[in-house]
Amino acid sequence: MSRKSCSDNAAGFTLIEVLVALAIVATVLSSIGMVIATSVKGTRQIDQRLALAGVAETLMAGLPARELLKPGRQSGETAGHRWRIDVTSMPRTDEAPAGRWTPLSITLRLQAPRGPALQVSTVRLARTAAE
Repeated sequence: MSRKSCSDNAAGFTLIEVLVALAIVATVLSSIGMVIATSVKGTRQIDQRLALAGVAETLMAGLPARELLKPGRQSGETAGHRWRIDVTSMPRTDEAPAGRWTPLSITLRLQAPRGPALQVSTVRLARTAAE
């Protein structure tokens, strides 16, 4: 009886098969890495936008009451965010009757320490000075 020696039918992987498998694994891992990096970047942007929205909400809530609100410009810095608030009287049209209220346009511009910016505009009514 003769023993079979290792031949071409031997079980196992060839070097080519191993290299192909490693190339496939490397491609899949790099794709996963790109997806994770994109997710982290998106999460960071959402965090920055939420921080901006929180500061904007705080600033808008801190505006004077409508009786004390006057046209002008205010600026400053809060929690590292630079901001500017412009209050201007809105022009009246001929059709609009002069009443007890004057519309004021309020524009808040807010800049984060590392880039993103936010602008919020609204209208508030203030009592007219002369009645």
